[in-house]
Amino acid sequence: MRLLIVEDSDRLRQTLATALRKSGYAVDAAADGEEGQWLAENNAYDAIVLDIMLPKRDGLAVLAGLRRKKIDTHVLLLTARDTVADRVQGLRAGADDYLIKPFALDELLARVEALCRRAYGAKQSLMQIAGLEIDTAARAVRRDGRPVPLSAREYSLLEYLAKRRGHIVTRAEIEAHIYDEAVDPMSNVVDSAICILRKKLEAGAAAAAPLIHTRRGQGYILACGENPKPQSPNPK
Repeated sequence: MRLLIVEDSDRLRQTLATALRKSGYAVDAAADGEEGQWLAENNAYDAIVLDIMLPKRDGLAVLAGLRRKKIDTHVLLLTARDTVADRVQGLRAGADDYLIKPFALDELLARVEALCRRAYGAKQSLMQIAGLEIDTAARAVRRDGRPVPLSAREYSLLEYLAKRRGHIVTRAEIEAHIYDEAVDPMSNVVDSAICILRKKLEAGAAAAAPLIHTRRGQGYILACGENPKPQSPNPK
Protein backbone atom coordinates (compact mmCIF):
# COMPACT_ATOMS: atom_id res chain seq x y z
CA MET A 1 0.00 0.00 0.00
CA ARG A 2 1.23 3.49 -0.81
CA LEU A 3 0.70 6.40 1.58
CA LEU A 4 1.24 10.13 1.58
CA ILE A 5 2.23 12.00 4.75
CA VAL A 6 1.77 15.77 4.78
CA GLU A 7 3.28 17.13 8.02
CA ASP A 8 5.45 20.22 8.58
CA SER A 9 7.24 18.92 11.67
CA ASP A 10 10.45 17.30 10.38
CA ARG A 11 10.74 15.05 13.40
CA LEU A 12 7.16 13.79 13.31
CA ARG A 13 7.16 13.40 9.53
CA GLN A 14 10.34 11.32 9.62
CA THR A 15 9.09 9.25 12.56
CA LEU A 16 5.83 8.43 10.81
CA ALA A 17 7.54 7.66 7.50
CA THR A 18 10.02 5.31 9.18
CA ALA A 19 7.34 3.47 11.16
CA LEU A 20 5.07 3.06 8.16
CA ARG A 21 7.90 1.86 5.92
CA LYS A 22 8.87 -0.70 8.56
CA SER A 23 5.27 -1.90 8.43
CA GLY A 24 5.63 -2.47 4.69
CA TYR A 25 4.04 0.66 3.26
CA ALA A 26 5.54 2.72 0.47
CA VAL A 27 5.62 6.30 1.73
CA ASP A 28 5.87 9.72 0.09
CA ALA A 29 6.13 12.78 2.31
CA ALA A 30 5.59 16.53 2.01
CA ALA A 31 6.36 19.36 4.43
CA ASP A 32 3.76 21.91 3.26
CA GLY A 33 0.25 22.02 1.87
CA GLU A 34 1.13 23.01 -1.68
CA GLU A 35 3.53 20.12 -2.19
CA GLY A 36 1.15 17.74 -0.45
CA GLN A 37 -1.75 18.70 -2.69
CA TRP A 38 0.41 18.35 -5.83
CA LEU A 39 1.54 14.87 -4.80
CA ALA A 40 -2.01 13.81 -3.93
CA GLU A 41 -3.32 15.01 -7.29
CA ASN A 42 -0.59 13.31 -9.31
CA ASN A 43 -0.16 9.94 -7.60
CA ALA A 44 -2.37 7.03 -6.60
CA TYR A 45 -2.41 6.67 -2.81
CA ASP A 46 -4.29 4.19 -0.66
CA ALA A 47 -4.51 6.72 2.19
CA ILE A 48 -3.26 10.19 3.13
CA VAL A 49 -2.13 11.31 6.59
CA LEU A 50 -2.73 15.07 6.57
CA ASP A 51 -1.86 17.63 9.23
CA ILE A 52 -4.22 20.60 9.48
CA MET A 53 -1.72 23.30 10.49
CA LEU A 54 0.57 23.50 7.44
CA PRO A 55 2.60 26.28 5.78
CA LYS A 56 1.60 27.64 2.35
CA ARG A 57 -1.81 25.89 2.40
CA ASP A 58 -3.56 24.47 5.46
CA GLY A 59 -4.76 20.89 5.59
CA LEU A 60 -8.46 21.69 5.33
CA ALA A 61 -7.83 23.71 2.16
CA VAL A 62 -5.81 20.82 0.73
CA LEU A 63 -8.59 18.40 1.60
CA ALA A 64 -11.28 20.62 0.09
CA GLY A 65 -9.23 20.98 -3.09
CA LEU A 66 -8.87 17.21 -3.44
CA ARG A 67 -12.57 16.61 -2.94
CA ARG A 68 -13.47 19.31 -5.50
CA LYS A 69 -11.33 17.42 -8.02
CA LYS A 70 -13.17 14.18 -7.17
CA ILE A 71 -10.11 12.62 -5.57
CA ASP A 72 -11.66 10.29 -3.01
CA THR A 73 -8.52 8.87 -1.35
CA HIS A 74 -9.20 8.22 2.33
CA VAL A 75 -7.73 10.96 4.54
CA LEU A 76 -6.68 10.81 8.19
CA LEU A 77 -6.45 14.33 9.64
CA LEU A 78 -3.85 15.12 12.31
CA THR A 79 -4.39 18.13 14.54
CA ALA A 80 -3.73 19.61 17.95
CA ARG A 81 -7.24 21.07 17.93
CA ASP A 82 -9.43 18.89 20.10
CA THR A 83 -12.81 20.62 20.27
CA VAL A 84 -15.94 18.99 18.90
CA ALA A 85 -16.38 21.91 16.47
CA ASP A 86 -12.89 21.33 15.04
CA ARG A 87 -13.54 17.61 14.56
CA VAL A 88 -16.89 18.28 12.93
CA GLN A 89 -15.32 20.84 10.58
CA GLY A 90 -12.68 18.35 9.46
CA LEU A 91 -15.12 15.53 8.89
CA ARG A 92 -17.51 17.78 6.99
CA ALA A 93 -14.63 18.93 4.79
CA GLY A 94 -14.27 15.34 3.61
CA ALA A 95 -11.93 13.66 6.09
CA ASP A 96 -12.47 9.97 6.78
CA ASP A 97 -10.86 9.88 10.22
CA TYR A 98 -9.42 12.27 12.78
CA LEU A 99 -6.50 11.86 15.22
CA ILE A 100 -5.59 14.40 17.89
CA LYS A 101 -1.97 15.15 18.77
CA PRO A 102 -0.21 13.81 20.74
CA PHE A 103 -1.17 10.29 19.74
CA ALA A 104 0.19 6.77 20.14
CA LEU A 105 2.03 5.51 17.08
CA ASP A 106 0.25 2.14 17.32
CA GLU A 107 -3.11 3.91 17.10
CA LEU A 108 -2.09 5.78 13.96
CA LEU A 109 -0.88 2.53 12.36
CA ALA A 110 -4.19 0.84 13.20
CA ARG A 111 -6.21 3.74 11.77
CA VAL A 112 -4.15 3.78 8.56
CA GLU A 113 -4.62 0.03 8.21
CA ALA A 114 -8.40 0.45 8.64
CA LEU A 115 -8.51 3.19 5.98
CA CYS A 116 -6.58 0.97 3.55
CA ARG A 117 -9.07 -1.85 4.12
CA ARG A 118 -11.95 0.54 3.44
CA ALA A 119 -10.26 1.66 0.22
CA TYR A 120 -10.84 -1.86 -1.11
CA GLY A 121 -14.26 -2.41 0.44
CA ALA A 122 -12.98 -4.81 3.11
CA LYS A 123 -14.36 -4.66 6.66
CA GLN A 124 -12.90 -7.92 7.94
CA SER A 125 -9.23 -8.25 8.89
CA LEU A 126 -9.05 -11.87 7.67
CA MET A 127 -8.88 -12.66 3.94
CA GLN A 128 -9.18 -16.27 2.77
CA ILE A 129 -8.40 -17.55 -0.73
CA ALA A 130 -8.49 -21.32 -1.05
CA GLY A 131 -5.97 -22.47 1.60
CA LEU A 132 -4.39 -19.03 1.94
CA GLU A 133 -5.21 -16.91 5.01
CA ILE A 134 -4.09 -13.30 5.36
CA ASP A 135 -4.65 -11.60 8.71
CA THR A 136 -4.31 -7.89 7.99
CA ALA A 137 -4.50 -6.95 11.68
CA ALA A 138 -1.61 -9.23 12.68
CA ARG A 139 0.03 -8.91 9.23
CA ALA A 140 0.43 -12.68 9.25
CA VAL A 141 0.02 -15.24 6.45
CA ARG A 142 -0.76 -18.97 6.55
CA ARG A 143 -1.02 -21.47 3.69
CA ASP A 144 -2.89 -24.69 4.45
CA GLY A 145 -2.42 -24.00 8.15
CA ARG A 146 1.34 -23.41 8.04
CA PRO A 147 2.87 -19.99 8.70
CA VAL A 148 4.43 -18.25 5.68
CA PRO A 149 7.29 -15.94 6.79
CA LEU A 150 7.29 -12.78 4.68
CA SER A 151 9.20 -9.52 4.82
CA ALA A 152 7.15 -6.34 5.29
CA ARG A 153 7.39 -5.52 1.56
CA GLU A 154 6.50 -9.11 0.52
CA TYR A 155 3.50 -9.00 2.82
CA SER A 156 2.33 -5.70 1.31
CA LEU A 157 2.63 -7.11 -2.19
CA LEU A 158 0.60 -10.19 -1.28
CA GLU A 159 -2.02 -8.10 0.52
CA TYR A 160 -2.41 -5.82 -2.50
CA LEU A 161 -2.80 -8.77 -4.89
CA ALA A 162 -5.30 -10.35 -2.49
CA LYS A 163 -7.37 -7.18 -2.28
CA ARG A 164 -7.46 -7.20 -6.09
CA ARG A 165 -7.97 -10.98 -6.28
CA GLY A 166 -9.54 -12.18 -9.48
CA HIS A 167 -8.38 -9.05 -11.31
CA ILE A 168 -5.28 -8.55 -13.43
CA VAL A 169 -2.84 -6.19 -11.69
CA THR A 170 -0.28 -4.50 -13.93
CA ARG A 171 3.36 -3.95 -13.04
CA ALA A 172 2.72 -0.19 -13.10
CA GLU A 173 -0.07 -0.56 -10.53
CA ILE A 174 2.16 -2.63 -8.26
CA GLU A 175 4.95 -0.06 -8.54
CA ALA A 176 2.51 2.76 -7.79
CA HIS A 177 0.98 1.10 -4.71
CA ILE A 178 3.86 -0.88 -3.21
CA TYR A 179 6.99 1.11 -4.04
CA ASP A 180 7.88 4.76 -3.59
CA GLU A 181 9.64 7.14 -5.95
CA ALA A 182 13.08 5.70 -5.08
CA VAL A 183 12.43 2.64 -7.27
CA ASP A 184 13.97 2.69 -10.77
CA PRO A 185 11.05 2.28 -13.22
CA MET A 186 13.34 0.34 -15.59
CA SER A 187 14.28 -2.28 -12.97
CA ASN A 188 12.81 -5.77 -12.66
CA VAL A 189 11.99 -5.26 -8.97
CA VAL A 190 8.35 -6.32 -9.42
CA ASP A 191 9.16 -9.50 -11.34
CA SER A 192 11.78 -10.46 -8.74
CA ALA A 193 9.40 -9.78 -5.86
CA ILE A 194 6.65 -11.87 -7.47
CA CYS A 195 9.09 -14.75 -8.02
CA ILE A 196 10.22 -14.73 -4.37
CA LEU A 197 6.63 -14.46 -3.13
CA ARG A 198 5.54 -17.45 -5.25
CA LYS A 199 8.37 -19.58 -3.88
CA LYS A 200 7.48 -18.74 -0.29
CA LEU A 201 3.78 -19.45 -0.81
CA GLU A 202 4.50 -22.78 -2.49
CA ALA A 203 7.30 -23.95 -0.19
CA GLY A 204 6.19 -27.09 1.62
CA ALA A 205 2.89 -27.12 -0.26
CA ALA A 206 3.74 -29.18 -3.34
CA ALA A 207 0.20 -30.43 -3.77
CA ALA A 208 -1.35 -26.97 -3.51
CA ALA A 209 -2.48 -25.17 -6.66
CA PRO A 210 -0.48 -22.04 -7.60
CA LEU A 211 -2.14 -18.81 -6.56
CA ILE A 212 -0.21 -16.09 -8.41
CA HIS A 213 -0.48 -16.34 -12.21
CA THR A 214 1.27 -14.33 -14.92
CA ARG A 215 -0.71 -12.79 -17.76
CA ARG A 216 1.94 -12.15 -20.38
CA GLY A 217 1.98 -8.53 -21.47
CA GLN A 218 -0.68 -7.63 -18.89
CA GLY A 219 0.45 -8.36 -15.35
CA TYR A 220 -0.40 -10.73 -12.54
CA ILE A 221 -3.55 -12.19 -11.04
CA LEU A 222 -4.08 -13.88 -7.69
CA ALA A 223 -6.75 -16.52 -8.00
CA CYS A 224 -7.32 -20.19 -7.27
CA GLY A 225 -6.85 -22.69 -10.12
CA GLU A 226 -4.42 -23.28 -12.95
CA ASN A 227 -6.20 -21.06 -15.47
CA PRO A 228 -8.40 -18.64 -13.54
CA LYS A 229 -10.70 -16.51 -15.63
CA PRO A 230 -9.77 -12.84 -15.08
CA GLN A 231 -12.50 -10.38 -14.23
CA SER A 232 -12.77 -6.83 -15.44
CA PRO A 233 -10.11 -4.57 -13.88
CA ASN A 234 -10.78 -2.85 -10.58
CA PRO A 235 -10.64 0.93 -11.01
CA LYS A 236 -8.46 1.17 -7.91
